[in-house]
Amino acid sequence: MSIACCLPVVECVYCLACARWTWQRCLHSGGYDSETWGVASAAEFEPVPHLCRLILSVYEDDLENPQWAPPGGYGMEPRWVVHRRTYEHTHGHAPTYLLYVDHRHSDVVLAVRGMNMAKESDYAVLLDNKLGQRRFDGGYVHNGLLKAAEWVFDAECDVLRDLLEKNPGYTLTFAGHSLGSGVVAMLALVAVHNRERLGGIERKRIRCFAMAPARCMSLNLAVRYADVINAVILQDDFLPRTDIPLEDIFKSLFCLPCLLCGRCLIDTCIPESVMLRDPRRLYAPGRLYHIVERKPFSCGRIPPVVRTAVPVDGRFEHIVLSCNAISSDHAIIWIEREAQRALDLLLENEKTMEAPEVQRMGNDVTISRDHDKEQQAALRRAVALGVADVPSTYGTFDENPTSEADEASPLLSDSGRRKAVWDEWIARIFEKDETGQMVPRR
Repeated sequence: MSIACCLPVVECVYCLACARWTWQRCLHSGGYDSETWGVASAAEFEPVPHLCRLILSVYEDDLENPQWAPPGGYGMEPRWVVHRRTYEHTHGHAPTYLLYVDHRHSDVVLAVRGMNMAKESDYAVLLDNKLGQRRFDGGYVHNGLLKAAEWVFDAECDVLRDLLEKNPGYTLTFAGHSLGSGVVAMLALVAVHNRERLGGIERKRIRCFAMAPARCMSLNLAVRYADVINAVILQDDFLPRTDIPLEDIFKSLFCLPCLLCGRCLIDTCIPESVMLRDPRRLYAPGRLYHIVERKPFSCGRIPPVVRTAVPVDGRFEHIVLSCNAISSDHAIIWIEREAQRALDLLLENEKTMEAPEVQRMGNDVTISRDHDKEQQAALRRAVALGVADVPSTYGTFDENPTSEADEASPLLSDSGRRKAVWDEWIARIFEKDETGQMVPRR
């Protein structure tokens, strides 16, 4: 065509697409992704800095004599550590993790470290996935991360059940960073589906905090499990925004310019609504907490602000061209530091604006109701966009689970179909309490 017209038509279209992509990326700032979100409260964000320190402690060989402790230490008692599993124990099936009983916060914590660049087994976990390879509860998940989570769950479920029985009322928390964030997100899904193996623990007592999360689950799962999974993202972090499959990035290191050029054409020619309707597309999991500490074209950092939401469209879709995107904004040390600063500011602001006790409802009840309403709104939005799938029966460990719900089309054809799916979702996930409020089903 270019030769017939004596004009480089294809080359011109290609250059225009690249120019448009570059222009959008240069003007896009990490703070734009969450500018319409609400500000998080101190009560809901309080566990984050502490859990970051617990994740950091996994890197230590001897907690009695730590070498890499942050200012103020890890905030943990070494005698409360149940055990630490290294690569020698996991045999490459999962990253190093630590099991800790936090009696100060009435919590049983399983913390997983991030990716070890020197371990081939971590690369094997990361690269064990193809688009649409693994289904789970009516959605799609990262195959390698789910297999790692299943291995950890099988290895630790008896220990976790005993700890929860010895400490009634304690919550069960999974925390991880980077590669570990994907493992703990999958671990939360597995735990919710197999609560009988944990002594029948209620769903509301299971929590997950994924720091610098990987895109590991489809959109309908990310929204439906927002009451269990929380993802913490620092400013411009690249990993939650990397919609290119990570295995393709590693496989294309010798042809990275070709990969980026293809990304330019995709972003230019394919609308976001079309990409959003692909049920196999993976996203950052659960409820998102975005720590914003820099403004466009500003020098230095600003007091960090924590914004939170359960977004459906516009869910960290654009990579930010920033020198911090793959360094400090992804590092667990910086996430812990900025999360602590943000929490201190939240506590200070709430203290100065605190109302009399008799005029305030309990913070936990208020936050829970706000989160439930926000999750319901996100579910309605997902159904309206046609990206929702009918969830399958709970509790499956099959390699390739199938059911009638899995065979159903993820696209909804009419309003009656959408209403039926929405009603089924609500019945499965929520129930009414004594006051008539909708709360997550136990």
